[in-house]
Amino acid sequence: MILYALLFVVPAAMIMAALSDLRTLTIPHTLSIALAITFLALAPFAGLPLKDIGMHAAACALVLTAGIACFACGWLGGGDAKLLAAGALWVGFDQLVPFIYHVTLFGGILIVLILAYRWFVSEQFVMLAGSEWVTRLHQPGGGVPYGIAIASSAVLIFPDTKLYALIMV
Repeated sequence: MILYALLFVVPAAMIMAALSDLRTLTIPHTLSIALAITFLALAPFAGLPLKDIGMHAAACALVLTAGIACFACGWLGGGDAKLLAAGALWVGFDQLVPFIYHVTLFGGILIVLILAYRWFVSEQFVMLAGSEWVTRLHQPGGGVPYGIAIASSAVLIFPDTKLYALIMV
């Protein structure tokens, strides 16, 4: 019964991260940490072999290293890099390429939508909305809540993972 709770950890944490990023352009460190701790604590109980857990950790380390490099270049936020690594921990190497592919695809769509919003929605309309995050998204040169793309990809790919299959058995 507890193992079925694992099925909700990834979607719930990712949705919370996406909403936080949308509203504040920040992703709480606690969400990425909670995802990592939950995986490491519960994956063995789901029957994921220790070797596979190590490979998932290696995927996480690889993505975190790349994310830190992207953060240093100003291409990605720090919270995004950590959330991406936490997602990689859950999907492992088996689903890492589809995960990154979908992050890239959803990120591109997100950027086009935000640029269209900034170009075509009048500032007067944005001011009428009266919400700080709506105004922040409208600012030219403002940030992009890339956590939405990361979260969407993780939620999409998680059901295709070996861990998910083990839980469903």
